[in-house]
Amino acid sequence: MQKLAGKNILVTGAGSGIGQAIAVRFAAEGANVAINFRSGPESAQLTEEQARAAALKNGAHIVVGTPGRVLDHLLRRTLSLEHLEMLIFDEADRMLSMGFYPDMIKVKRYLPNRRVHTCMFSATFPVQVMNTAQQFMHTPEHLSLSADHVHVTETDHLYYFVPGMDKDRALVRIIETENPTSAIIFCNTKVKVHYVTVVLQRFGYDADELSADLSQADRERVLNRVRAGTLRFLVATDVAARGLDIPELSHVFQYEPPDELEAYIHRAGRTGRAGATGVAITLVSGAEKFALDRISKRFAIPIEERPMPSDEDVEAIVAQRLTALLESRLRERDRLQTERSQRFIPLARELADAVGELPLITMLLDDYYQQSLHAPAIPLEAPRERSSQAPARADRPPRPRRNRR
Repeated sequence: MQKLAGKNILVTGAGSGIGQAIAVRFAAEGANVAINFRSGPESAQLTEEQARAAALKNGAHIVVGTPGRVLDHLLRRTLSLEHLEMLIFDEADRMLSMGFYPDMIKVKRYLPNRRVHTCMFSATFPVQVMNTAQQFMHTPEHLSLSADHVHVTETDHLYYFVPGMDKDRALVRIIETENPTSAIIFCNTKVKVHYVTVVLQRFGYDADELSADLSQADRERVLNRVRAGTLRFLVATDVAARGLDIPELSHVFQYEPPDELEAYIHRAGRTGRAGATGVAITLVSGAEKFALDRISKRFAIPIEERPMPSDEDVEAIVAQRLTALLESRLRERDRLQTERSQRFIPLARELADAVGELPLITMLLDDYYQQSLHAPAIPLEAPRERSSQAPARADRPPRPRRNRR
């Protein structure tokens, strides 16, 4: 088992880009660096794996990798953190967004039973990042480089310029890249609320609506899910959401700027509470940009424009996120499960080599991704009333409540 040598630093990040930059900088200082990110075709992977193994065997000063790849080496006993001196989490918010939290917790089990100098860098500090910091750090201090204060209590105000006819697809692309833990999506009319809700549900998201058109029973059903924290996306008008308090809300989406300028403050103010940062995102098209400019000027709020993620951007993010999920699932399999899966190797090779079977593979990947990240914690349909004599359905087990982090 190879131990870290020299400065004994472990750097974990969300992807290969920042990892390569970190490694180059450390190497320039004369450090022996082992990089552990998964990228490229299988043939290139073998060469990279050999290079990583050689770097670890020679005694690396610094190991840079995703939590999943670091965990792989810890499980294979090709890496030991016994003499670790510094642990660095880079892009912590993005790592959590990519689904690396379970791997981060598993890596924690291999940390020395003593204090290790730990740093966590993040562009934003939502509740999930702050909670994770508490798990890995002893009385952590929060330092902001954007203002002269220590405690971060900010909301990032962003907007995307989108053609009016493409707003629904644009919202889906933004949700995939942001991967919010929970969010309210505001619309100006109840008709638009229903339309956006249907779009999100058809795309497989855990979404429900709140508007004046709902019956009292449906309204209570939605409100109960909101109070229980089991609803990820709530689509609502300003009036319907009035007085509604959702704790630990990471994002507020505005499908369109509000009709009244002051409503922007009430919408955006629902996130970024209790010392955490939040994100308020507005979608604008055509003349709506002038309304957003008036809001920015009226309340002296700098609202930053972000480029709309392309389909290629979303594909890359989803691929990386799904790979992390699958690798984590693979590590959880025991010996008998691994032996059982060997019978499918010929079929897997056949499907991979057959161009006509590509839709089958993409369907399986899409289903697993949606079930892992976007499936509702409970069925969307309201339960029907049953008589005391009617037997309950037993054709499927109840869905467990998801642990949202």
